[in-house]
Amino acid sequence: QVQLVESGGGLVQAGGSLRLSCAASGRSFSTYGMAWFRQAPGKEREFAAGINCNSYTYYADSVKGRFTISRDNAKNTVALQMNSLKPEDTAVYYCAANQYGSGIYSAEYSYWGQGTQVTVSS
Repeated sequence: QVQLVESGGGLVQAGGSLRLSCAASGRSFSTYGMAWFRQAPGKEREFAAGINCNSYTYYADSVKGRFTISRDNAKNTVALQMNSLKPEDTAVYYCAANQYGSGIYSAEYSYWGQGTQVTVSS
């Protein structure tokens, strides 16, 4: 079992930056693949970025080159650095965990945080 708590969301102007953080409680954090998903109003939840147990990272095309995911196993945290933000990045961002796995589909993840709102104004 792992519990996830996101922080760092807020309101930012287009072109700005935000850093999201996800704190995990529980044991064996290093065995979890982690990911960030996002859900905009009226849209389905979509994959944004992921990092597996070996710290291999992968991104949705829409955020590649602008977002960076990282993890700190000593602190049980995963972060999402978001640069060059666009209004279309506005969404609730969710942290998710998948023990021993990784992937881009929400059904692959067993544990979810409550989400943090990111709003990008034009």
